[in-house]
Amino acid sequence: MSHNNNNNNGETKLFPSQARRVPTPGKATVLAIGKAFPSQLVPQDCLVEGFIRDTKCDDLVIKEKLERLCKTTTVKTRYTVMSKEVLDKYPELATEGTPTIKQRLDIANPAVLEMAKQASLACLKEWKRPATDITHVVFVSSSELRLPGGDLLLAAELGLKNDVGRVMLYFLGCYGGVTGLRVAKDIAENNPGSRVLLTTSETTILGFRPPNKSRPYDLVGAALFGDGAAAVVIGSDPIIGKESPFMELNFAVQQFLPGTSTVIDGRISEEGIYFKLGRDLPQKIEDNIDEFCKKLMKKAGLVEYNELFWAVHPGGPAILNRLETVLGLDTGKLDCSRRALMDYGNVSSNTIFYVMEYMREELKNKKENGEEWGLALAFGPGITFEGILLRNL
Repeated sequence: MSHNNNNNNGETKLFPSQARRVPTPGKATVLAIGKAFPSQLVPQDCLVEGFIRDTKCDDLVIKEKLERLCKTTTVKTRYTVMSKEVLDKYPELATEGTPTIKQRLDIANPAVLEMAKQASLACLKEWKRPATDITHVVFVSSSELRLPGGDLLLAAELGLKNDVGRVMLYFLGCYGGVTGLRVAKDIAENNPGSRVLLTTSETTILGFRPPNKSRPYDLVGAALFGDGAAAVVIGSDPIIGKESPFMELNFAVQQFLPGTSTVIDGRISEEGIYFKLGRDLPQKIEDNIDEFCKKLMKKAGLVEYNELFWAVHPGGPAILNRLETVLGLDTGKLDCSRRALMDYGNVSSNTIFYVMEYMREELKNKKENGEEWGLALAFGPGITFEGILLRNL
């Protein structure tokens, strides 16, 4: 439907705050968005000194390498649960070879819940309906580990009904936010009248460790990853006058690339979580992204990449640059992804929501509310591609 399609006696009466496009009946829409961060802000230009000091590293080669990486990641600021207070209390976290999984979870579990709660409260405030109207919760995290999980604890903290339907998505890594959207979309569309609270919350505490020449990837993590949380409310058939849908989740696809399960390798050990990233990751994404995007676009009969808006999870600048080149995107198409990376770092499953929030502002400021169709994309372990065809309302 285009913006001048005057069905329902002119849709300007339908959603006055949007006054643009009408949601497709029965399709899931994003009704509100919220985010939250830990209190510790780390400017990228202070990171190296702090990290080298905290981990008592005296290797100049490692220090220089980290300085180079900090520049190439394009990150300017990040938030982190890790702080001087945490290290003073748990000095063993900065000691190589110490079994610290218990200590890490003692820090991460409450921090993940608190951030998830704050992001959810911000989101519910924007939604303007009572928390008890939430019928389902989808909770995404690769940073906590316990029974019961954050899904139940969050529902209790927010005062949701005790028969709220809960889904817990653990350890998906960077594509978890888009998986959450796909799952929330299915729930919303299959349960008429339902309202799904999707919350993602991540901290790098499980992976923090002193630098070691035998683990070069740890430095990439130190230069790139941040902490935070995000939340959205998803529902179909928004209530006129009560809700303000801004994005439709039109069609979703998840796909893994056979034979690539070791390219991103994450393992939980007694010392926390270890990640290894194959150097061929950007190439694997580049080789398969064109076909994947076409599969999503085909649903709406779309063929031209530059007629879409792009909400891409910024795994790192290399992936964004490759994507831009291989798909022939106009300069500026990935600005929201680059901005999210610059302001928050790669916050794993959350980052797609920071991108979408910037995208909402950008589209609002364009004439006629900007492009109608767009793609949300994320990549992660597997190698897994997760994508949603979005419609700007």
